Amino acid sequence: MSDSRPPLPPFDTHSATTKVRMAEDGWNSRDATKVSLAYTPDSLWRNRSEFLQGRDAIVAFLENKWRTENGYRLIKELWACEGNRIAVRFAYEWHDTQQQWYRSYGNENWQFSDQGLMERRIASINDLAIKEEDRLFNWPQGPRPEDYPGLSALGL
Repeated sequence: MSDSRPPLPPFDTHSATTKVRMAEDGWNSRDATKVSLAYTPDSLWRNRSEFLQGRDAIVAFLENKWRTENGYRLIKELWACEGNRIAVRFAYEWHDTQQQWYRSYGNENWQFSDQGLMERRIASINDLAIKEEDRLFNWPQGPRPEDYPGLSALGL
């Protein structure tokens, strides 16, 4: 486990964009333990109406999420950054156990420690049922390929 996770604050557009892509790739790995290491040990989260604190809670949350949100594929895009804070917009597609597909849209506010670990994550998310043929995130499970379009290019 590393005590530092570059790029480090203060963020500029380039370093914040790199940080956002690293987060996207981590979440698309669906490895809850690996993802949790990007957060401080006492990280505070609000995800929809759930409030979490600490890596163990993050791991449990993500493991449960990825048990129920099947076929999960995520795209994140930088919205703004200043100092040790980054604002992100995102969308992800997934299906439930009845094979109903959804596209979930949201915004996140992130605050980082001096070591580049996320110490606070505030997420607001809405779900939209979609038809399978309306899916836009069709790459193989795992990180989005470098040449796959982002949210703006997809018109989202």
